[in-house]
Amino acid sequence: MSVDEARRADAETEAGFWEWIRQPEEVLNLEFTGPAGTLPLRVYRPANDGHGPLPVLVYFFGGGFVVGSLDTSDAICRALASMVPCVVVSVGYRLAPEHPFPAAVDDSYAGLKWVVNHVSEFGGDGGRVAVAGDSNGGTLAAAISLMARDHDGPPISAQALIYPAMRSGTITKSIRDNVDPMFFNGHSTVWFWNLYLADPADGESPYASPLNAADHSGLPPTLMITAEFCPLVDEGEEYAEALSLAGVPVHYHRYADLPHGFVIMAPVLDIAKEALDEIATFLRERLGCDEVG
Repeated sequence: MSVDEARRADAETEAGFWEWIRQPEEVLNLEFTGPAGTLPLRVYRPANDGHGPLPVLVYFFGGGFVVGSLDTSDAICRALASMVPCVVVSVGYRLAPEHPFPAAVDDSYAGLKWVVNHVSEFGGDGGRVAVAGDSNGGTLAAAISLMARDHDGPPISAQALIYPAMRSGTITKSIRDNVDPMFFNGHSTVWFWNLYLADPADGESPYASPLNAADHSGLPPTLMITAEFCPLVDEGEEYAEALSLAGVPVHYHRYADLPHGFVIMAPVLDIAKEALDEIATFLRERLGCDEVG
């Protein structure tokens, strides 16, 4: 596909409202100023029932850095806002190839800082902030955790990484083995990386390839979810191991018999609902939601 064709096809996968969750009390479409101009973000505020400020989740949508939007992650954000509960802020960022690395990382980090400074306006606690994302959104969440550590904040309480890409330029066994011709495969991973990186050498940066970080200590407690038939499963597992060796608390779960992107199938797949519940439980525990009630 061309980039435009891929974006149109991806937009058609936008999930509607999931009837089995309680919808947020309020959903706000806002803007923030990124490094190169105005970018969108979406705030999901669940019912609070009179309790104090809620913890916060900053979410990054997936799409290989090339496709995707706030709309394609809308259903997941609505679900997590109600299941944790927490204020969820979905951050928009510039897409490649028009805006190659490090545009998405710089935008995402600026979005995190905006959230910490402004989320109290929406009933959120800027001192209890987690990051999460699916696919390359998980890559961005991991990169932002590294960047926040390296640049003295903002502090991040936890990260939930859902089948992320963790390193460019390496052909792992799972990339070779998972060759589904109709869906995400090894060819897809190369296509996305080639569009995201204006120069292959840029992939050496830990903010592009978090596995390349020289030091993984000092990062937030992590939930790593992978899928057996995902080309990225090996690098996700390797990143979980790197974090654990560096002393970071890690929970790793490889979901058997499932492909990349399976969480979005929650309306029709019970195991995808279970994955969402695992994410919500992890965030609830790490963000101290018992304090909220």
